[in-house]
Amino acid sequence: MIKIRVKQASIEAVKTGALALFLFDGDKAPRAIDRKLGGYISALIKKKKYTAKKYAVRAVDTLGKLPADTVLLVGLGKKADFSEEVLRRAAAKAAIAVRAAGAESFALSINGLTSKKHLARDLAQAAAEGILLSLYRFTEYKKKPDDNNGEIRSALFVCGGDVAMVRAGADAAEKICHAVYLARDLGNHPGNTATPAFIAQRAQRECRAAGVRCRVFDQRQIERLKMGSFLAVAKGSEEPPRFIVMEYFKGPKKEKPVVLVGKGLTFDTGGISIKPAGGMEDMKFDMSGGGAVIGAMVAAARLKLKKNIVGLVPCTENMPGGRAVKPGDIARSMSGITVEILNTDAEGRLILADALAYAKKYKPKAVVDLATLTGACMVALGTCASGLFGTDQKLMDSLREAGERTGERCWQMPLWEDYDDQIKSAVADVKNIGDRYGGAITAAAFLKKFTDYPWAHLDIAGTAYSAKGLTPYQTAGSAGFGVRQLVEFLRKN
Repeated sequence: MIKIRVKQASIEAVKTGALALFLFDGDKAPRAIDRKLGGYISALIKKKKYTAKKYAVRAVDTLGKLPADTVLLVGLGKKADFSEEVLRRAAAKAAIAVRAAGAESFALSINGLTSKKHLARDLAQAAAEGILLSLYRFTEYKKKPDDNNGEIRSALFVCGGDVAMVRAGADAAEKICHAVYLARDLGNHPGNTATPAFIAQRAQRECRAAGVRCRVFDQRQIERLKMGSFLAVAKGSEEPPRFIVMEYFKGPKKEKPVVLVGKGLTFDTGGISIKPAGGMEDMKFDMSGGGAVIGAMVAAARLKLKKNIVGLVPCTENMPGGRAVKPGDIARSMSGITVEILNTDAEGRLILADALAYAKKYKPKAVVDLATLTGACMVALGTCASGLFGTDQKLMDSLREAGERTGERCWQMPLWEDYDDQIKSAVADVKNIGDRYGGAITAAAFLKKFTDYPWAHLDIAGTAYSAKGLTPYQTAGSAGFGVRQLVEFLRKN
């Protein structure tokens, strides 16, 4: 991850590979820089050869007239539409352009963008996140990178008298982006590497470094907890399951914790109800909810949040082995609720059910789970937002607001009692699938059966990964989606 630096200086005097200038649509060229370039930027704007539409980037060679080799004009669109997310995406576009140009460093400034609504700390964090996240690359299994462009080594924030605030924002971004990188790495590793044991070991290592207590329960311990729903999914795999429990108690002693639960399906074939071969390779991303929770716990600790937080990640594969659970089998969950398993590919809710039951031991203030749970959610919302469900409106509002601030958006879906009828079983307490329609909702209705506390569920099936970047800073493959939303939720609530 590149280094973010902060310095008080005049931006036209900075020696760097590229200089990123953010402009609103209708802005005039920065006077000092334009003058040194002989009015070239003014001419571009006047002749409409460059318009500062959102994320429009134009490179201008300085021909030695400035200490910077190149000036990048980066559009922010209309000033009335400006937000931290707009700046985050614009900064990402700038960083991508700098890397494509082969520059090893660049500088930028948020001077002139701050206001009562947009504080220097928040803008610096957003811009730094855009830069760091857009430059992520997963090359562990490559003999050499796909391109020959050099890597950017540093980005410099040039500012006036608000150095402390800009530095605070940039520092927060570095800590959060470290956690997003971790979540992306865990998701991008193939299933033969990222087994339940691997995820657990990596969680322990990262938690130890950050100051989070991390315990890993093996299969025997999971059996002792009577997590029959979780174990039913794990039966078909040669890889033994793991249950990761992370605890960070830095808040008031009497304050109840927030519990985060993440689905950790390290590879999902669908089990006996096997998936089609096409696209099955993407099922390595089925642990994205678990990766987000591990990342959020590490980020919370690195940010030294004064909170009590618990992270739970049940990890297993879902395989069609000789011992695999069969359609029609009945499992007894940790809570005592029996589940008729009609479709073994509806396995995420089975492992989450026991994790949600385990969360009760903490007498939580609130529980939030994240899971790549249903294709039905993608049908409903596409890849632009996660589905949001829950039993506590204030909790859901807080998550939605955190999503808007971070660009990791979610959309509230109904969870009326009417949907409960679809998961009633004739032979058990509940069945693990409903009718053909409303699949994301009936999955959430199933999870609700295992909660008796304020609870919210984020279905991130459409937002967790993609073949190409969902936004300029969410690269192809694992997006690390949910880490920043959870951290923002924890910071502000």
